[in-house]
Amino acid sequence: MRIFLAGATGAIGRLLVPLLLAEGHQVTVVTRRDPSTLDGVTAVRGDVYDAAHLREVVAAARPDVVMHQLTDLASRDFAANGRLRRVGTRNLVDAALAAGAGRVITQSISWAYEGGDEPAVESTPLDLANPDDGRRGMVEAVAGLEAMTAEAPEWVVLRYGMFYGPGTWYTKGGLMADLAAAGSLPTGPDITSFLHVEDAAIAAVQALQWPSGPVNIVDDEPAPASTWAPVFAEAVGAPTPAPTDGIRPGWARGASNVHARTQLAWTPSQSTWREGFAS
Repeated sequence: MRIFLAGATGAIGRLLVPLLLAEGHQVTVVTRRDPSTLDGVTAVRGDVYDAAHLREVVAAARPDVVMHQLTDLASRDFAANGRLRRVGTRNLVDAALAAGAGRVITQSISWAYEGGDEPAVESTPLDLANPDDGRRGMVEAVAGLEAMTAEAPEWVVLRYGMFYGPGTWYTKGGLMADLAAAGSLPTGPDITSFLHVEDAAIAAVQALQWPSGPVNIVDDEPAPASTWAPVFAEAVGAPTPAPTDGIRPGWARGASNVHARTQLAWTPSQSTWREGFAS
């Protein structure tokens, strides 16, 4: 396939590009960096906020698939990441449709669901009714990204778990390792579904063949912070954090990967963060 990828230099993109090339796909990537630093792909300089130029470079690539793996979280600027979901996605999907791309694949998240007692499944509604102003903007941006993606003839929304591994916050030298060293890890009842970045990249490749729809891409063991935080702290050489009490907000429920496992034949190589953190 001819694939146009936005986000080739991120934590997932760096792993994804070699996988796509190994399967024989023709990959064009858009980057704000020097395109000559990227090997094996056709690299073009561009910015997803420059809608007119983006249309030009996507049209020139004549892609079968446009893939959106962009985030803007290096400095924990959640407002910038929300803008990327709203504006960057709009421009990228418009460019894909104008170029006649048959499929759009985008990166979403698995913790935007409404509250509940069990891990969320793909049919669980997003948490758009939550009155929490600090959460509403994020969920609305995610819902907008997913709705835009669904405008394509074929589409897959990858609702990823919390990434760990090289290039993420959850790795030695990463943001959460620094918090662990400072004794500031969360240790309450909130439940998280994790995902190794290698498994995220593998899922993106497999999504080239999946039927349209959202898919939870998470590992097998949603867990409260009181359970996973001590394991993560040990893995990064930080002191064991003390557990804390609290009431879990309903949305902090984790997500289920049953659909991906049973219907799409995706299996995480790191089935649980228990082994994955140590690796």
